[in-house]
Amino acid sequence: MTTTPTTDYAALDAWIDQHFDEEVRFLQALVRVPTATPPGNNAPHAERTAELLRDFGYEAEKHAVPAADVQAYGMESITNLIVRRKYGNEGQGPTIALNAHGDVVPPGEGWTHDPYGAEIVDGKMYGRATAVSKSDFASFTYAVRALEAVAKPARGAVELHFTYDEEFGGELGPGWLLQKGLTKPDLMIAAGFSYEVVTAHNGCLQMEVTVHGKMAHAAVPHTGVDAHQGAVHIRNALYAQNQEYLKVTSNVAGIKHPYLNVGRIEGGTNTNVVPGKVTFKLDRRMIPEENPVEVEANIRRVIEQAAAERAGISVDIRRLLLANAMTPLAGNKPLVDAIQKHAQELLGEPEPALGTPLYTDVRLYVERGIPGVIYGAGPRTVLESHAKRADERLDLQDLRRATKVIARTLKDLLA
Repeated sequence: MTTTPTTDYAALDAWIDQHFDEEVRFLQALVRVPTATPPGNNAPHAERTAELLRDFGYEAEKHAVPAADVQAYGMESITNLIVRRKYGNEGQGPTIALNAHGDVVPPGEGWTHDPYGAEIVDGKMYGRATAVSKSDFASFTYAVRALEAVAKPARGAVELHFTYDEEFGGELGPGWLLQKGLTKPDLMIAAGFSYEVVTAHNGCLQMEVTVHGKMAHAAVPHTGVDAHQGAVHIRNALYAQNQEYLKVTSNVAGIKHPYLNVGRIEGGTNTNVVPGKVTFKLDRRMIPEENPVEVEANIRRVIEQAAAERAGISVDIRRLLLANAMTPLAGNKPLVDAIQKHAQELLGEPEPALGTPLYTDVRLYVERGIPGVIYGAGPRTVLESHAKRADERLDLQDLRRATKVIARTLKDLLA
């Protein structure tokens, strides 16, 4: 007796419902191992993840990035994981990668729940990385488990890519795995939210600016050059650019305009000393239509011109990160179609395909010609998830629905 696709979908849904409490406990175990980045000591979480996966009969390949490379990058340890699940004869059917990152920003202040407690209140799990993106360690793993339990494909393969440096740009996560030739999937899905399929995203340029003046005693400030006042003048010139960026709009739905933010400032030696050096770090989001080389050149020009307007001030400018924008490849249509179809059935509303002002690891796959989209467990907006803020949380029904959507999508793509 053969089964129909509709029967298979119902069986997948039922398996996920039957094992959902187990999936929730799996996610709780992942959240309870801190992966604050910085400092980025993330190898212990990879070890714990591999241990949990082994309970399902999944052997995770552990790909440790050399310590010297990790430390030069500004982190402490990275071990990336690949779980390969092959179906049918070798080489038949597509290989689909599912990528989620385990690294997260530090908790910060203002929490009303333990940021590593994975506490469940009113159907929501609270904790750092519950929404971004340890939730998709769970949704992707349990989607594959469901697929193999009730609708095992006759061909193709699925790979779970669990990586640990998205907050630093992904170059030693997916970028490293791809560059080393450890994987080359045909399609990929990366961690995202449940109510949209993301097919494009912004680029990101991050830079460190060190402003030099001359240190002096605060009682005789005229004998020094205040680096902080120089830095304020430079930052004001940079902030003024945001008014110009409002005039530059993207044609990609979901993306509006470029933006510049200064997110970290350090400097000075004491309250009674004119600061001789101040450092700040900026983040410039680039819409897909912008040229990253031109963007960086313009920012350097603004900084240097502003510094030249203050006597005794000089600057050093260092690029920290250049993440290109993600633009859709034509080959992503089967992914988009399948996810939209099943998400609408399961969530009861149309799922738009659009862009996001974030930047992600997906660009690293797309840059190598691998079509990809962003879809996973989470709410309609980043704001609603509290990602990168206090009390990050995940509605567990979104986890359940996303797991079903991914399982059904894998069934279609590997049919």
